[in-house]
Formats: sequence, structure tokens, C-alpha cells
Amino acid sequence: MTLVTDPTAPRVAIVGATGAVGNTLIGLIEQRGLRYRDMRLVASARSAGTELSVDGVSYPVQAVDEFDFSTVDLAFFSAGTEASQQWVPKAVAAGAVVIDNTIVYRMDPDSPLVVPQVNAHELDRRPKSGVIANPNCSTIPLVRLLKGIEERWGVRQAVVSTYQAASGLGHPGVEELRDASRAALENPEEPYPAKEFTPSLAFNVIPKIDRFLDTGFTLEEQKMLQESRKILGIPHLDVTTTCVRVPVVNGHSEAVWIEAQGVVDRAELVEVLAALPEVTVHDRESPREFPTPATIDDPHRVHVGRVRVNPNNPRAFWLWLVADNLTIGAALNAIQIAEELIARGTL
Repeated sequence: MTLVTDPTAPRVAIVGATGAVGNTLIGLIEQRGLRYRDMRLVASARSAGTELSVDGVSYPVQAVDEFDFSTVDLAFFSAGTEASQQWVPKAVAAGAVVIDNTIVYRMDPDSPLVVPQVNAHELDRRPKSGVIANPNCSTIPLVRLLKGIEERWGVRQAVVSTYQAASGLGHPGVEELRDASRAALENPEEPYPAKEFTPSLAFNVIPKIDRFLDTGFTLEEQKMLQESRKILGIPHLDVTTTCVRVPVVNGHSEAVWIEAQGVVDRAELVEVLAALPEVTVHDRESPREFPTPATIDDPHRVHVGRVRVNPNNPRAFWLWLVADNLTIGAALNAIQIAEELIARGTL
């Protein structure tokens, strides 16, 4: 049980508690034993009145437009961009520290963008804005690997192709993929559901996530560049990306080509990666082993395989990584931020 009477433990709110990331946050609070002295579950008005359980205690979901943020010390926000734009300033003004899982504050100079395994030092002081930003779900596992590579060899360039699951759009994305796949099998000549994904994601891949920019890149692709630079503290880091939605329920994958500053030995590269916190290298013993979204056995780790140094350019190598986007890519990173804040006494 993580509900305690200790007055130093924070009072916690989860805004977006009924969503996919909100549900995952609740599960991780229970699994990791995050200590709190009060819990409030918050969502949009249409979800208010339902009840969810945390640590065996049932809590009513409260409507965000009626919620008093002065009753909490720490607020997790995972209710979407519009909700964060409207309600995060009110939460901060009421005295709460916010961990925000949207794009709204990621590039704000007064809001640290944090992956604890990479830049936990940003949490040594309370942020000027009152907000700590949680990065994009594909950026988080990437920078966790780039951190070790940069420290050992330096990174000249990274070229990334992502294979992102339907759960990146939460419960509605997963439901539509299942409904469209069922419809495609039953009536292949009929139109499939295509509200969340256009065209339909059923038996398809879509090389577009988020809106197109004037550059021809999408906002998702721009996020990965900007966020990687900010988290790693390398303003001129060269990262270029193609982000693709694939018909997978959960678990993002990435094919990553990296050119380092120096010559890379595969055996040493494998050891460097395997020594990183919460990283599993599947082809450490055999190059024929690799992770997939359907086969990873621990959603709390970044899974790596297909480690290959380019024989024509020994400074360059390929990696394949898989991470649970709801856990590693969102909720777990947010929980680990909270754990660091509590440990440092900066709430």
C-alpha cells in the first residue's frame, strides 16, 4: 500500500485518469510503490462520476473544470494538448508541480524536458514554470541509447524510422484498429473505419503521424529532433526521422542508423548498450535474436537488437529498438520523474 499518512508525502492528482496513459500511471503507482498521502483522479466532464481503484481503494473521477488544484502538490497531466493548455496554468497557479505528457511545454525554456536516465540533474530545483515536460513516446527510448553512445564515441548523425502502434492515440486508436481489422476480414470490399487513422490502419502502414509542416516533415518528426537536442543538451545534434503508424496494438519500434565520431567495435557497442539503465540487448549472445512488440517480456525496459556495424563505414551502425509506448514512452517516465522529485525534495 502506497497511501501513507506521512505529511512529507505528496498529494497527487492524475488528470486524464480514464485514458490509456492514465490507466498505466495508476498501475505503475501500485507496482512501484509511489508514496502519496492523498489521491485524486480527474478527467473530462463526460468521464466524471465513474470510479477507479488505486491500491485497492476506490476513487470517484472528478471533472477537471470543477477540480480544486490547491488540494494537490503534484499533478500528472495526460488528457491531451487542449486540456494541458487550459488547465496546467491553473494547476501551477494553485501551487502544484505538474508533470505534463503533451507537446505544450516541451520546448518551453522554463520547463525542463526530462528523461531521468539521461538528464535527472534538471530536477535538482523546482522548475521556474512549475512544469516538467514528459517527452514524446518515440524520443524517450532513442535518447536513452544516444546518451551512452554520445559519451563513448560522440554522435555525428542519427537517421530513424519509427513503427508506431495504434495505442499512441490511446483507447480510441486501439478500438478503431480492432474494429477496422475485423471489418476488413469480414467484408474486404467495404470501407473500413477510418476516423482516428486516415487512411485506415487495418492491414496498412501510414507514413504520417501528426500534421504536415511546411518543410514536408510532420510535427511528430520535428518533435524527435527538437526534443533529442534539448534532452541531451546538444543544440546541433543531427537527427532526421520518418514516423510511420503500423497496425500493432501496443509497442513502438525504431530502426536507427547512427554515425559516430569514432570507429565503433560491435562487441564494445553491445556492452555499452547493455550497461545502460533498464536496457536489454537481445543479440548480446546471438545476432539472430531480436525483440518485437509482441514478444518483449518486460515493458519497463528498452529492448535492443539487430546491432550491426557497417563494414563499409566502421563509424556507422544500425540498431533496432522496441519499447512499450504507454509505459517507457509515457507513464513510466512520468513516474520516474516524480520519484526523482520526491528523492530530491524539490516538490
